Amino acid sequence: MAGRHYDRSGFHRFFWGDHNRTVWTTPVKVPVLHLDSLYGGLTVEEKGGGFQTTSFTLQDSLGRLYALRSLDKDPLEVLSPFWRKTFAANIVRDQTSAANPYGALVVPALAEAADVYHGNSSIYYISPSDTSFGEYAPAVQGKLFLLQDKFESPADLLPSFGAAVDFADSDDALLNRFEHNTHHFNQEAFARARLLDLLVGDWDRHKGQWEWAVEKNGSETIYYPIPKDRDQVFLKMNDGLIPAIATSKFVVRKFHSFDEDFDDVQAYMINSEFMDARLLHALSLPEWLQIAGNMQAALTDAVIERAVRRLPAPVYKQLGEDLADNLKSRRDKLPEIAEKMYRILAEEVTIPGTDAAEHFLVNRLDNLQTEISVYRKLDNHRKGRRFYHRVFNRKDTKQITLHGLAGDDSFEVKGSVQDGILVNIYGGLGEDTIADSSEVAGLKRKTRIYDTPRGNELYFGTEAKDMTTDDVRVHAYDREGN
Repeated sequence: MAGRHYDRSGFHRFFWGDHNRTVWTTPVKVPVLHLDSLYGGLTVEEKGGGFQTTSFTLQDSLGRLYALRSLDKDPLEVLSPFWRKTFAANIVRDQTSAANPYGALVVPALAEAADVYHGNSSIYYISPSDTSFGEYAPAVQGKLFLLQDKFESPADLLPSFGAAVDFADSDDALLNRFEHNTHHFNQEAFARARLLDLLVGDWDRHKGQWEWAVEKNGSETIYYPIPKDRDQVFLKMNDGLIPAIATSKFVVRKFHSFDEDFDDVQAYMINSEFMDARLLHALSLPEWLQIAGNMQAALTDAVIERAVRRLPAPVYKQLGEDLADNLKSRRDKLPEIAEKMYRILAEEVTIPGTDAAEHFLVNRLDNLQTEISVYRKLDNHRKGRRFYHRVFNRKDTKQITLHGLAGDDSFEVKGSVQDGILVNIYGGLGEDTIADSSEVAGLKRKTRIYDTPRGNELYFGTEAKDMTTDDVRVHAYDREGN
């Protein structure tokens, strides 16, 4: 059993929910882990894990890395020392039963069909007499663990990763993207990965839940997403008197339960807000719909049924058919969900440059459309290659914010219209040139320029509003998301 201790009385379940308790308390048959023989022999490289999971990094004889993570969690460390000694500790511990301990087994087949990079997952049992983990043996003996591929170096590359040459974690990938305008995230690939998150109900997609496959295309470096840590897929938390109240839109909205529908798309985007805002700002609605349509076609009934069959047989017998039906229902609604995600993200959009020199061009095309282009600046201040382009619609977007960051950037705003989108320009560090020759009818100025007045050339024209200040904090932009 993955979690015998989640078997609670009917009285307890009335208040705290049935959740996935029957899954946790169902006996399953899985292989026994033998470190000395699996993959030619595995060695324990280090003990890791966050506040909740017991985990280890293992390495095989070829240098490939694997993550071994406990199915059961102990969230005690997320509580303050005071609460750890109270009834709250038992309640928080008990609510782990809302997760599906075997959900990660279902995801790889779905990811493969959806063209999302992924690793493989298997469940193993560690014998009560196993001493191969040395000093950590008492922490693993007699428990179920999830073994997954890990991606840190070229040794971990799989054939399915195509042209990838290396891996990066989110911190390094973001650092490179903001320092160099030759480093980019593939936003179409990230949109596919995020739609897959919603398909399987994974609400916990913060910055640390991603690795990145690195591809080279001439002088350009492109990052492709690899989702990891599928602990929260197929969550069931909306039963039980207290959890049903606690997970409403007015309390802890993000703990959203998995069923046949997407009744609260925003809930799935709370933990991913930082990454979504920085990695999905280039996609138009037609692009979102095309990505969703392609995924919908690829995720056939046969693919979904094959994926769900990866559950242990006794668990499949309990919930396999319902889970497959729910996945099919959600697949059928992917275009609708893609449009909802687009509209949430499109309302206020931030487009950051890099620490290199760039030219931002804002062209107010007509009363509805505003075009944003970003170019590299050459040494002679001429425009180089365009690396960002999108046309925004005023019906979808209320505000666009441009950040120049640290380079000697130039900003140009032009176009004469009756109405338009509010554009905020933050020149950032460096000696910037900002010129607005646009015109928008009405008293409200639709261009606002934020920078320090010294060291910059600023031309406000008749449209731009002067928001300059001597406070250098005007240059601040959250790159890390910590």
